Amino acid sequence: MTSSLRVVATVPIDPARAADAAPALAALAEASRGDAGCLAYDVYESAAVPGLFVTVEEWESQADLDLHMTQPHVATAFEVAGPLLQGEVAIHPLTSL
Repeated sequence: MTSSLRVVATVPIDPARAADAAPALAALAEASRGDAGCLAYDVYESAAVPGLFVTVEEWESQADLDLHMTQPHVATAFEVAGPLLQGEVAIHPLTSL
């Protein structure tokens, strides 16, 4: 039996432009929940770091995550958020201890 893949991603947006990015990231989460193999996909804005958005995701497999990254809704989110970035997007697949 294989376990699911949990992923946390951080998206650092210029705090002055966070309101511009939020709708695109919310739409990404909503669309991603319909992707094959998506068990959970939520997006949050950090209460500690202005402009930092965090996705908390769960996928059935790495292959499902890889396919997700090729979807049009991912490209659309990056088209909107890309110019607003203030740093690098970091994707963290997690392993249980």
